Amino acid sequence: MTPCPIDRFGRARADFAKVSLGAEKIIDWEYTENTDILLQKLKKEGFTIIAVEQTKKSVDYKKIVAPNKAVFVFGNEVEGVLEDTLGFCDVITDISMKGKKESLNVAVSAGIVLFRLLDN
Repeated sequence: MTPCPIDRFGRARADFAKVSLGAEKIIDWEYTENTDILLQKLKKEGFTIIAVEQTKKSVDYKKIVAPNKAVFVFGNEVEGVLEDTLGFCDVITDISMKGKKESLNVAVSAGIVLFRLLDN
């Protein structure tokens, strides 16, 4: 799940196009206003929902195996994954941190987790 490449007026977003390098034109995408409804739909279709978030229940990302039908949920850098959304998740995983900082940029987190889990 990512931001929408089209703005509310139906125009292509220049900022999105700049970072996606045209991929938004060749990858199928669908807009949804409600993440939780989408997650419920995907669960019914047999997807495992995996959130990347630091919680008391989270498991180190190196200890999980992603099934073939998996959806990854990443929060933003400030609020993380919302508590309501975590309730829909089958697995909550995190990246163990060393030192005083407790978070990474969401793009960095996605790169680390997806590289590891999708490479297995």
